[in-house]
This record gives sequence, structure tokens and C-alpha cells, in this order.
Amino acid sequence: MKFIASTSTLLKNLLTINGVISTNTVLPILEDFLFEIKEGKLTIFATDLETSMSASMDVESKEAGRIAIPARILIDTLRALPDQPLTFDIDDKSYGIEITTENGKYKLSGENGDDFPRIPVPEDVKHVELPTETLSRAIAHTLFAVSSDELRQAMTGVYHELNEDNLTFVSTDAHKLVRYSRKDAQATEGTSFIVPKKALNLLKGALPAGNKVRISYNDNNAFYKFDNFELICRLIDARYPDYNAVIPKDNPNKLTIGRTDFANALKRSAIFANKTTHQVLLKIAGSELQISAQDLDFSNESTERLTCNYQGEDMEIGFNAKFLIEMLNVLDTDEVVMELSTPTRAGLILPSDADDDQEDILMLVMPVMLNT
Repeated sequence: MKFIASTSTLLKNLLTINGVISTNTVLPILEDFLFEIKEGKLTIFATDLETSMSASMDVESKEAGRIAIPARILIDTLRALPDQPLTFDIDDKSYGIEITTENGKYKLSGENGDDFPRIPVPEDVKHVELPTETLSRAIAHTLFAVSSDELRQAMTGVYHELNEDNLTFVSTDAHKLVRYSRKDAQATEGTSFIVPKKALNLLKGALPAGNKVRISYNDNNAFYKFDNFELICRLIDARYPDYNAVIPKDNPNKLTIGRTDFANALKRSAIFANKTTHQVLLKIAGSELQISAQDLDFSNESTERLTCNYQGEDMEIGFNAKFLIEMLNVLDTDEVVMELSTPTRAGLILPSDADDDQEDILMLVMPVMLNT
């Protein structure tokens, strides 16, 4: 098998899908890319058995075939080469690979492409199509709140809830929760599934701007197709918790404040907070928010005051500053609204002046026990 490809185009495609490959694998062939050529088109696959990704590109070739090529040495070689046409000459019997450039030759050993794990193909799937910007925003607003606790398997992914009215994406780690909904995107029929964190991280880095992404799904897998790429992931087989049950409905105390000022004050206060709990105390009275933190072990302490718009009873409530900062950094509105009820119930953070009326964002954070 022989083909000619552009160095820069090939490297770009390999780098996009390389994140799938795991460094700790029991199957050596999983450290390879699968190259498959049909009718002048090269499709490259990478997989860790749970998540797979492919990239397609045009090459000069009159043959068809498949070969597994070690990923690390191939990427390192292409990175070290200037942009130029590369000729790949592959021995179909020994699986030896010879790469010829303008000034040199490089030889490496491949493996039988037929031994590469089977990549799932869409069967009995339903579809929904979204602008890539919509999916990118959904991922950006939810991924940070996904749990890393493998004992709570359902929470290690983002819950997708599709219906005829909207699409909703939910993530939680039991300390914080995000619900992101789009009213301008619908599915033909209602369904739900959980997509693992790794797959969404790969999508986050690969989604192009200004295009569409087609999401196909069945009971076992989700398939994301955009441009010349496709990502396939095995869905998390677990029951997602009833997230609506934990969202407090009656929150009479409403704090409106500049998002950037609030976030910066929390970052400064967090420096003086306990490094285990990251606890800050919010004391709200009238039009003033006082943020204080202390670390009794080192006698560190800080107090800061901000002007705000507050409607409700004076109150004191403690939060993990790290969680609040994460939420404020993800939002992009000038002001946020914090809805509170009591010092022991969850608080809600909402954008106050969203430009997009098709987007609905709700963030929930649990309070922490106040130091006495």
C-alpha cells in the first residue's frame, strides 16, 4: 500500500484525535493510529475502547488497505518535519512502513490493521443537529461541574435530556450543579443519556466555529459528526439523579452584583481561606456585601466590601470560594443574580442580563457549615 499526504494536514488531523489514546493500556495496539484508505480517502482512527475518534482527508493513492501505525513516533516525526508531501510505502506482509521526504527516509514498524479493535458504527440511531457554537457553550458551561468520583458513575458525565421543546445539559458533583438549556434546539422525540467527561473534553477542543454538528445516538453509543471528524463514545449506563428535586423553588433573597468584581473579590479572599475548605463568609445587609475569610491554623484573615443590589432579609451564608469562582468564570454576563433562602439551603447563581433569550442557565451551589 502506498499513498502521498501533506505533512501539515496529516499532523493537524492526528493531533485532533490523539487525545483519545491512553498512555496506560493493556493492549499495545491501542497506542496506534489505524490508517484506512479507500478510493483516495484516508481515514485515521484512534480508540481506547470506550471513546473513539476519526479524521478523514484526501490523499494520493490508487490502492486500498489498512495499517496500524505507532502514534507517538509518527507525531514526533511529523512535528520535526517542514511542510511537504510525504510518501508512505507500506509492506502488506511485514507491516514495515517507509516514509520518504524530500531529503530523507524514515522506517518504522506497524501492525496488522485487521487486529485493530472494531469501531462502533451507527445502528438504529436517532439524530439531532446543532450549531457547533451551541454544543461548545453547553460543554463549557457544564463540564467543570462533573464529578470525578467513580463510585457515583452517573455523575462522571454530562446528562443530555432531549425533547420536542428544548435540549438540556446537566452536570453535578453533589456540591454544585449546572443546568444549561437551549430553547432553539429540539429533538423529534424525548430521550436522555449520559456522555462521559473524556468524550466531551475531546469535543471541546475539536469543535470548529460556524459549522453544524450532527449527534446520533442509540442505547449504547453517541456519535458526533462535524467537518471531517467523528467522535464515538460509549454512554454511561447508570441512572442520573433527579436534579430538579434539589433545585430550591422559593428563594426570596435576591442579590444582584457585578460578575467580575464579585469573582475578583472571591479570588483575593480565597488566598486567606482554609486550604481544605476554601470557605468564605458572605454577609449581606442593605446594599452591601461583605466577603470574609480566615484560616485559623495560620491566623490568616481577610474582609472585603462590595456594593450590590439586594432584596431580602439580612443574612450570613458560607460557601466554598473555589466553587463560586468556577461558576462566575464560566458565565459571561456583566451581572449575576444570586438567589438565596436560608444559610443551610442551596444558593442559585443566574445570569441577570443574558443577551440570548434562547439560552437558560442555572447554577446551584451548596453552602458550607460556618466556622464558629
